Amino acid sequence: MAVFLQQLVNGVSLGSVYALFALGFTLVFGVLEIINLAHPAVLAIGALLAYSLLAGAKTGLAVALAGACAGAGLLGVLIDRVAFRPLRLRGASRLSSLITSIGVALILVNLAQIVWGTEPLSYPPAAVPLRFFTAGTVTVSLLQLLVLALVVALMIGLRALLLRTRLGLAIRAVAENPQTASLLGMPFDRVVAFTFFLSSALGGVAGVLVGMLFQGSVSPFMGTTYGLKGLAAIILGGMGDVTGAVLGGLAMGVGEVMIVQYLNSSYRDAVAFGLLFMVLVLRPTGLLGQQRGREA
Repeated sequence: MAVFLQQLVNGVSLGSVYALFALGFTLVFGVLEIINLAHPAVLAIGALLAYSLLAGAKTGLAVALAGACAGAGLLGVLIDRVAFRPLRLRGASRLSSLITSIGVALILVNLAQIVWGTEPLSYPPAAVPLRFFTAGTVTVSLLQLLVLALVVALMIGLRALLLRTRLGLAIRAVAENPQTASLLGMPFDRVVAFTFFLSSALGGVAGVLVGMLFQGSVSPFMGTTYGLKGLAAIILGGMGDVTGAVLGGLAMGVGEVMIVQYLNSSYRDAVAFGLLFMVLVLRPTGLLGQQRGREA
């Protein structure tokens, strides 16, 4: 039982990062009904921006997080402006947007290699706290507590923004029916740009948290694995559903840790995606996807 509780804590810590990353995926899908496969590359660049601030500019962790968040968010706006908006104006298909996002991802990864190189980079040791707390048989690191607290705060803030602000109302209106929202005076392009900013900012923060949890090691290629996990999380939770993305991310994280503990680490991805396949066979819309409209 003690081992199970310890692994549950570890799984929730990892799953919360998956959930944060999945939120970025699901925001763009909820508004535009496209899967932005450049999002994993934004995660990597956010993590690398934080590395530059920590190791190059010698800033603190809070400044590095804020810089990665802002930098990734602005990158998301640029991606929309250059890659997706021209397609929207021409009425291109969603398949065109999907293929474009793959091309953007490849360009970003190659640019990141030019700037930061191809080898993994490590955050300065002083930037990642190494204190531990014990409660009974369960040990929790200060880093895990910080990650969980930050993720919960961001999720609550996102929920409040979507439900309690005029901007959130505009995002939900555009997600529900873009044509009607435009007729009612909603600034469609500005809403989409902000959605990309918010989505990419969350992805950038998730990249920094991933780097912190895994000994501060970051690289231009780190987004690939987490991109698949984030995509699986939103499919598991229900495409376009914010709450579903959170539940899907937590389920992926806890399941992955339990598989490593009780089966074999080499089965981690195979079993996790096998479970995803089973859920979709039994419930094709995901955990919270039944008969829901388009939702940010």
